[in-house]
Amino acid sequence: MKINKINIPAINPYKTNQLKAEQAKEQAKIKTDKLEISSAAKQLSETSPITTERNERVQQLKAQIESGNYKVEPETLAANLIKYYKK
Repeated sequence: MKINKINIPAINPYKTNQLKAEQAKEQAKIKTDKLEISSAAKQLSETSPITTERNERVQQLKAQIESGNYKVEPETLAANLIKYYKK
């Protein structure tokens, strides 16, 4: 009786695990996230001069209200409200 050799690869579980671990590390190195921000997006994220001026004006008004120096002019207020609602 003849025994034929079956294709059984040499089994070394430690080496197999080591190869899998190395492959996983290589895959982790390959998969990296990258972020590129365009110059237009950078420009949009900057604070605009209008926002800066508005914040300064709000701070001035807050200080005037807290100190009791803020006076409301009813005529000006009414005229501005009429202009706003006529638009």
